[in-house]
Amino acid sequence: MTDIARKRAAFRKLHESGCFVIPNPWDVGSARYLAHLGFKALASTSAGVAFSRGVPDTAVGRDGILAHLAELVAATDLPVNADFENGFAHDPAGVADSVRLCAQTGVAGLSIEDSTGDAAAPLYDIAHAVARIRAARAALDADAMLVGRAEGFLVGRPDLDDVIQRLRAYSEAGADCLYAPGLRTREHIAAVVAAVAPKPVNVLVSSPIGLSVADLAALGVRRISVGGALARAAWGGFIRAATEIAEHGTFEALGSAAPHAALQKLFAI
Repeated sequence: MTDIARKRAAFRKLHESGCFVIPNPWDVGSARYLAHLGFKALASTSAGVAFSRGVPDTAVGRDGILAHLAELVAATDLPVNADFENGFAHDPAGVADSVRLCAQTGVAGLSIEDSTGDAAAPLYDIAHAVARIRAARAALDADAMLVGRAEGFLVGRPDLDDVIQRLRAYSEAGADCLYAPGLRTREHIAAVVAAVAPKPVNVLVSSPIGLSVADLAALGVRRISVGGALARAAWGGFIRAATEIAEHGTFEALGSAAPHAALQKLFAI
């Protein structure tokens, strides 16, 4: 079994039962630190890598994301799920081309969104969205996982019935895992889990929602991601410290910085 096949098999196994957290590193260092903490898989974050390059979310472009994914895959022995945005194409054939390139990076899975990037019409109509998922599944290696994402709650269309209809359709089109970022209540999460069962559901926790890993597991959630939240947490510490220096000429916030010796020791392993 090749290394990529081993990672993909392990990734699929994680989705078969129980509940696991799949945190989102934004560079090699954060990936290695998360692996050090004992997580079983990692997922990229389009926002995290974009902010690290000084551009807004979704502005990195396909080539930049592909290079970033290859770095993350090589950084640890863990399976990596790609936040592959909307497949970097509108038409199904273009999505398929992008997915084939993504699979070549060695990722264990990838997600495809149904958002268009057009504020006037933020979601693809469901038939077109399904065709995009079907094309992605056909282009993706059989052992790699496909995550179908319904973006309604993130783009100002918080219609639970529509989200569920879309997720069911993506499941039938070949998505192995379903994901509706923006769900924040027990009722909505439980409804999505029940609607697509027995397929696994990913829940995004990018800010406190009053639910723990144990709570989400009890609702039947199979995996939990945090999106760009860890990257934003790191930015929060940086902004506080830099702002204090710029505005007050003091350095108190640096007292909460990670010790140099600890990072030196970790990355020397």
